[in-house]
Amino acid sequence: MNPSLIIANWKSNKVLSEAKDWLIKFNPNYNPVSKTIIICPSFTLLAEVKADLESKNLSIELGAQNTSQFENGEYTGEVNAAQIKDFANYVLVGHSERRKNFEETNQVLDQKVTLAKKYGLTPIFCIQGKDTYIPKEVEIVAYEPIFAIGTGNPDTPKNANEVGKVMKDNGYEKFLYGGSVNSQNVASFISMPNINGVLVGRASLDPLEFSKIIELA
Repeated sequence: MNPSLIIANWKSNKVLSEAKDWLIKFNPNYNPVSKTIIICPSFTLLAEVKADLESKNLSIELGAQNTSQFENGEYTGEVNAAQIKDFANYVLVGHSERRKNFEETNQVLDQKVTLAKKYGLTPIFCIQGKDTYIPKEVEIVAYEPIFAIGTGNPDTPKNANEVGKVMKDNGYEKFLYGGSVNSQNVASFISMPNINGVLVGRASLDPLEFSKIIELA
């Protein structure tokens, strides 16, 4: 059996002091053979989180929350895939918040996935439903229904599993659920046959809650 993927998406939260406090309180209890843990902090925190995890010898991966559609060059404010690879092995692409707030198109998402793969990053591609466009190179898909993101109203495990079955039938290697995941409901999603893990947003900001989610997943 492939290990479960448990991903923390901190979004645009935490300054350096808050990240350090989170890392002090974070107390994961898991078998690294059966679970893969990925933390996705802001770009400004990647180096600090990486150093802390390495100093504690924790088998936890890092991911970025976004990547540029461009390579290096005259793109002020952008962070490209080659730069991210110095710190992380994964990157989130296609989150609905970026589609909405930054008007990311399918063409832009295609470019991001292509460059992520070129520089050795594994894209975790977010979809909002069965019919969401997915670039060809994607292997990991995360289903995040818009109505469930940050609302406290998750989709049902049954419905999420049905979306997962469609994705598995279409050849995607891993299928994750995201949207108001917490320690009370994580086991119900992970127990579904077509769900390989969870993408945790708000609940991951609390180190003790995220530690509990890892334990129960």
